[in-house]
Amino acid sequence: MSRLGNALVYGVATIFVLAALVSFVFSLLLKWTDIHESSLTWVIFAVSVISMFIGGIVAGGKSQEKGWLAGGLTSLLFTALIFLFQFLGIEKPFTAEQWLYHLVFFVAAALGGIVGVNLSPARRERA
Repeated sequence: MSRLGNALVYGVATIFVLAALVSFVFSLLLKWTDIHESSLTWVIFAVSVISMFIGGIVAGGKSQEKGWLAGGLTSLLFTALIFLFQFLGIEKPFTAEQWLYHLVFFVAAALGGIVGVNLSPARRERA
């Protein structure tokens, strides 16, 4: 598998692992506190953007070059998987609001990829 393909797999896997961990924490909060789901909407969105940024960092670090591309493609792969799950699984297309969310996710992951390339140890050795 190419370095970029490997980076995409690691980036998307990181995003899904972070999403699972955050979902578990929020489910515990909703179960054991008086917090309502509607009050966590913006918190969940912010954590999702941070997760995409971290996934972009991982993808950029693994690719060691063209971090914006690695992060952006990671976000596009994530969006495609979510779209397929939603469209094929529950037969609902994306809404305009979801497309805007995923556009923000794309920007966050691309920026994370740029940061990841610059943080990778192999990049520092070449400089």
